[in-house]
Amino acid sequence: MKALMTLLAAVVVLAGGATPVTAAEGLTWRECHDGLHCSEVVVPADWTRPVGGTRIAVPLLKIPAREQKAGVLLLNPGGPGSAIPNFAFPGYRDQFADLAARFDVVVFDPRGMGVACPSPNPVPLSSPVTESAHREYAAANGRFAADCTEAMGAYRGRLNARHVAHDMDAIRRALGERRLNYFGNSYGTVYGQLYAELFGHRVERMYLDSVLDHTRRDPAEWARAGAVAAENNLHRMARWCAADAGCALHGRDVIAVWDRVLSMPGVEVSAVLKWAAARIGNDRGRPALAAGLAQLEAGDTTVITPRPGASDVSLARTAFCADFPFPDDFSTLKRVEDRLRAIAPRLGWAAAPWRVSGHCSGVPGEGLNPPAALPVMPKVLVANGEHDPLTPAEHGRRVAAQLGGAYLPVEGNHGLYLNGNACVRDHVHRYFLAGALPALDARCGTPT
Repeated sequence: MKALMTLLAAVVVLAGGATPVTAAEGLTWRECHDGLHCSEVVVPADWTRPVGGTRIAVPLLKIPAREQKAGVLLLNPGGPGSAIPNFAFPGYRDQFADLAARFDVVVFDPRGMGVACPSPNPVPLSSPVTESAHREYAAANGRFAADCTEAMGAYRGRLNARHVAHDMDAIRRALGERRLNYFGNSYGTVYGQLYAELFGHRVERMYLDSVLDHTRRDPAEWARAGAVAAENNLHRMARWCAADAGCALHGRDVIAVWDRVLSMPGVEVSAVLKWAAARIGNDRGRPALAAGLAQLEAGDTTVITPRPGASDVSLARTAFCADFPFPDDFSTLKRVEDRLRAIAPRLGWAAAPWRVSGHCSGVPGEGLNPPAALPVMPKVLVANGEHDPLTPAEHGRRVAAQLGGAYLPVEGNHGLYLNGNACVRDHVHRYFLAGALPALDARCGTPT
C-alpha cells in the first residue's frame, strides 16, 4: 500500500508539470495520466457568500471522446474521496471506455478530498457499541478535527453536498454546457440528489447508480434496509453453499456453523462481525467467507486477526457527517442498534451500523446539510443492486419515486455499471445516447 501511494503521488506530480492543452470550453487542460487531460475550476469556498471571499480549486479530469462527440458527461465515482489519481491505472480508466466512445467524460474530485490531515481518523466503532468505547471514540473524533484545523483551512464547515452541487454547476458553466449530463455512483448519488434539488431545471440526463438515500432523517429507518439485505445475504450464501460443491462448508448447515462460531469460547464476537460484514455485501466474496467460517469453527482465528492498514488522514468522514448528521448520543445509538438487531439478528444489525451507530460522534457539527425531500425531476434513471447492504435497493426506489424517475431493479451488489453488469451498461448507454429509459417492467437478472 505504501508503494501504491508513492506511485500515485509521483503520478500527480508528473501530471501537474505536463504541457497545458487549451480546450474550446474555456478551461485550460494539461496532459496527464498517459493521454488524459487534467484541469481545475476555481469556485467560492463558501457558496452562501460567493462574492469577495476565499476561492478554492476543484480538480477535473477528462477522458476525451474517441468518436463523433455526442456531448459532455460529468461523473463522480463515489467515496467521498479523491478518484482522479486512480486514472493513472489502465484497469480503472477502462471502466469508462464505453462512455468515452461518444462523450467527453469529465470526472471531478469533491472539494477538500485532497487534504491530508496531520493525524488519522480513529478506527470506526465495532458492534456491539459500548458506552465507554463510544465515549473514547467521540473524543478521538474531536481530537482529529482539532488537529486538522490548519490543514482544513477554508474547507472547514464547507464540505457538504450542497456546496458540491454548486461546484458542479460551476463546472457545467466552465465546460460551456447549457444543461448537465451526470453520472453519480455510490456517494456520487448524494451529489446528484442535491444537484436535482438546487439545479434540476439544468439537468439534461442523470443516472444514479447504487443510491445512498439523502431523504430520510430517521437513522434506524435509513439503516433498516441495509441490515435486512446483509442478513438475507447470509442466508443466500447458505443456499449457494448447499448447491455448490466447491464451497468449504458444502453439505453443512451454514447458519448453524455461523451460530456456533459466535458462541465459541475465546472468539471475539465483534471481530467476527466486522470481518463478515466487510464481505457479505459482494457475492464474489462467498467462497472466502465460507472458508473463513470453516477455519474459525476449527479454532483457527487468523482470518479475523487485525492486519495493519493505511491510516485514513482524509476529510471523507467529516464530509459524510455533514450530510448525514444523525443523533450521536449513546442512548439513541443503542436504541437504533436494538431496532436493527430485532429485524436482522445474526449479522445484518452489525453489517453497516457505523453509518448510524456513533460514526459521527464527536465530529464538529459545522456546515450541516441534513437529509430532505426531493423535487420531482422526471427522466432520471436510477439503478440499485437488490443484494447491496451498503446502498440498499430501497434507497434507490425511494429516491427514484421522489424524483419521478425510472427505477431499474438489478440482481446484483454495489456499483453496478462500474462492476461490469452488461444489462445495466446497455440501459445506461441507450439512456445517455438517445434518452431511452427502460420499460416499466425491465429488470436486470433473475431473482435469487
